[in-house]
Amino acid sequence: MIARNVTMHLKANSVAEFTQTLEKEIIPLLRKQKGFQDEITFSVPGKPEAVGISFWDKQENADAYSRGSYQEVLKTLAKVLVGTPQVQTWEVANSTFHKIAAAVAA
Repeated sequence: MIARNVTMHLKANSVAEFTQTLEKEIIPLLRKQKGFQDEITFSVPGKPEAVGISFWDKQENADAYSRGSYQEVLKTLAKVLVGTPQVQTWEVANSTFHKIAAAVAA
């Protein structure tokens, strides 16, 4: 499983609009993407910062999203973002929620 960690700086006083945009526009778009598993988004109370972590079944599907629909997501969020989000891609080593664990080396 792959996780895309997206760190964002929000415009002042835009957390509510950011959250609504996620619910109404971004999450429905993500659900249509091949290999999409889940999205968890965090905001920092009292600060214009947010982190979104999306989970993907495999790297090739996360990469396809990065090259394609992610550009649409950026356009949709442009009204609440400052600058360009920073993206990191990780292989998930363990998750109790997703019931996976890294393979144990023999």
